[in-house]
Amino acid sequence: MDAPIHKHPSAILFMCRMNAVRSPMAEAVTKLMFPGKVYVRSCGVFAGDRDPFVDSVMEELGVDMSEHTPKTYEDLAEDGFELVVTLAPEAHHMALELTRTQAVDVEYWPTLDPTLATGSRAQILDAYRGVRDTLKKRLLKRLDWHPQGVF
Repeated sequence: MDAPIHKHPSAILFMCRMNAVRSPMAEAVTKLMFPGKVYVRSCGVFAGDRDPFVDSVMEELGVDMSEHTPKTYEDLAEDGFELVVTLAPEAHHMALELTRTQAVDVEYWPTLDPTLATGSRAQILDAYRGVRDTLKKRLLKRLDWHPQGVF
């Protein structure tokens, strides 16, 4: 019996609660790992504010997040995504409602919210790194592609 064919989406939307932490990290990691292979965007259910811890942990990978502005789905004003990956329960419910009449896959990747981390700056940064690295592993597994020598 042949293994199932794993479709590689050409357009992915990542959604989280406020497009400040999880979804922008997922978008940036995808762009870094698979340049030119997939069109990727991110948004949130609610409007959020930039998070300096995201800037710090992404800078460790050589990614400049200074141009990222958190946006909602309405701000995005795009469609045509083949895959919507939701990273928070609110985003998953919204994505299911928005795509119920479209031929698009919606996947829920439960992802911890590092903004809830407490402790020293180092401990908080470790929580953000954990989310970043978990997203990287999920992307490698889901997309089943070999990145461009980034990691």
